[in-house]
Amino acid sequence: MPCYTHRELLLRDCEKHPLAGKMVAVLDLCSWLPRVIWFEQDAQASDQRFWPRILQAVPAGALLILDLGFTNFKMYAQVTTATFITRAKSNLSFQVKKVYLCTSQVEDLLVWIGTGADRQLVRLIKVRYQGKWYRYLTNELDPSVLPALYVAALYRQRWRIEDAYNGVKRLLGLAYFWNGSQYGVQLQVWATWILYAVLVDLTDAVAEVLSRPFVDISLEMVYRSLYYFSQALRRDEATDPIAYLAANATWLGIIKRPRKRSPLRLLNLTNPSGP
Repeated sequence: MPCYTHRELLLRDCEKHPLAGKMVAVLDLCSWLPRVIWFEQDAQASDQRFWPRILQAVPAGALLILDLGFTNFKMYAQVTTATFITRAKSNLSFQVKKVYLCTSQVEDLLVWIGTGADRQLVRLIKVRYQGKWYRYLTNELDPSVLPALYVAALYRQRWRIEDAYNGVKRLLGLAYFWNGSQYGVQLQVWATWILYAVLVDLTDAVAEVLSRPFVDISLEMVYRSLYYFSQALRRDEATDPIAYLAANATWLGIIKRPRKRSPLRLLNLTNPSGP
């Protein structure tokens, strides 16, 4: 951030607006809530920098779904108390030790990856979907514990973190900052994520009243519908936002339109009683 005064950074006079930093989050896929959020002032920080903190944040027995940008054989070998799933790079070098399954649509292989101290056994899953092959890696070596199609379906749920970032950046305005001071940026980051957490809880409560899965309720429309609740509250026509939103869910557009079901979608993934 090159433009600043002695008190705070001023971005409005810069010829090119700089990035304020980089955020990385560990998201709970069942609740859609962030378990941990990290903010780095260095906007060019590599994803690899966050690996030590990820290993400390993930509890034993957890299922860790990783973006392709976190590919690191050395770090994979350190995930010993949790199960990870990640995409495999197209140029992955491996040696097949065992073939669990091989069909025209699915391949499940036990393979060696890495070299030297980083050499390790993982499963390489290949799934053909709509004419394209997708490849995944997991350190769960038993197909009976984690079937191949579940690996692909679970990885699809990684998109929930993109939904979360889309919500806080586009819907709640975190794409732009109110000032250029480091303290101000951090204050806005944490305040926005707290608001997002409240919004998720509100959406979940509306889903419960409607007896619908959380994924069927639009987080965005719940947020935008709060304006109509505030007007009803001002007119003494409503006092409970959950009851109001649930009762008017149809005309407010809170319930999402049904979409074509994908064979890779796990319907009960976000149901804590039977994930």
